[in-house]
Amino acid sequence: MQYRTFGTLDWRPSALGFGAMRLPILEADPGRIDEPEATKLIRYAIDHGVNYVDTAWPYHRTNCEPFLGRALKDGYRERVKLATKLPCWLVKAPSDFDRYLDEQRARLDTAAIDFYLLHALDAERWHAMRGLGVLEWAERALADGRIGHLGFSFHDNYDTFQEIVDAYDGWTFCQIQYNYLDADYQAGTRGLEYAAGKGLGVVVMEPLRGGLLAGNAGQRQGKGLPPTIKAMWDSAAQRRSPAEWALQWLWHQPSVSLVLSGMSTLAQVEANIASADRSGVGLLTGDELALIDRVRDEYRRLSPIPCTECKYCQPCPNGVNIPTVFGIYNEAMMFNVPDYARFAYGNWLSEAERGDHCLACGDCETKCPQHIAIIEWLEKADRFLTIGA
Repeated sequence: MQYRTFGTLDWRPSALGFGAMRLPILEADPGRIDEPEATKLIRYAIDHGVNYVDTAWPYHRTNCEPFLGRALKDGYRERVKLATKLPCWLVKAPSDFDRYLDEQRARLDTAAIDFYLLHALDAERWHAMRGLGVLEWAERALADGRIGHLGFSFHDNYDTFQEIVDAYDGWTFCQIQYNYLDADYQAGTRGLEYAAGKGLGVVVMEPLRGGLLAGNAGQRQGKGLPPTIKAMWDSAAQRRSPAEWALQWLWHQPSVSLVLSGMSTLAQVEANIASADRSGVGLLTGDELALIDRVRDEYRRLSPIPCTECKYCQPCPNGVNIPTVFGIYNEAMMFNVPDYARFAYGNWLSEAERGDHCLACGDCETKCPQHIAIIEWLEKADRFLTIGA
């Protein structure tokens, strides 16, 4: 296992961290963890050098933290740094900070949480947490030893990310969605470099876009890599799996502290540990980085609607969730997952939010900075996502 730096902290994290969000399950029920198999995966990873395990209150329908409390028995807890997250959306009063932290410590069967994050911050949630005094509370939890280090995970735009980083000198780390396709999304490369420049460790989540960049769609019912993407990877002089190309692109960057992977099979754990063993800062050649750039460009070419999810088109006068409709349609095209996209369209959006509720008023098109023919694309996306035309 290769080990890296973690901001200004005097501790070296394993290049690969174990993200406990996609553990093996029983009978396709996310709430029923296959405990013997999941325990085997986690202990195998630790035995092979992984020293960071990440979970959160809602994972596996709130059953992940208690499971990890059991899986990390027999001396394994002492061999890792354990991270979990405050469920900010459930916090309604200042007293909830202590209530959730203490319950999480009990569920994880540990006196202290090594790395504690404010979960899934965006502008609205961040301002709500600050208003309730989360930073003052965190100082007390740090002082009494219930948490070792404070950080946050993030889902919003760069300006909000910078605001949060700058708001508090006590952050040790942050966690961002980052991969070669999302280099300009949310915090992106710019945020990665900004946080690292301020001395924060940066933990990467979704390095494979939930398996999509690996051609492993999992529950998304994919049909494999798009043929043009597969041909590009096959053309490389250095043969790597699509998953390893994505992981090595991250480990190539010195500002990345560690990469979380949500692994659900022993084969995935073995492959990712082998990749981590081969990893290193500055490992990729200029030609290899150029290949990854071409793959990124091809994925974007396969994404037919140039929507950046800026949300300037919102709110729609008739309630259509334009960015989400376009996002689901684009993902179907980019990753060859039409069946899953149709499932998502029918289950993630209310009927009133779908494209067929567009009244063609044109209000959105006058606001769109990308000059997208929104009315036309809503009709096309809705037709594909409902009847497959």
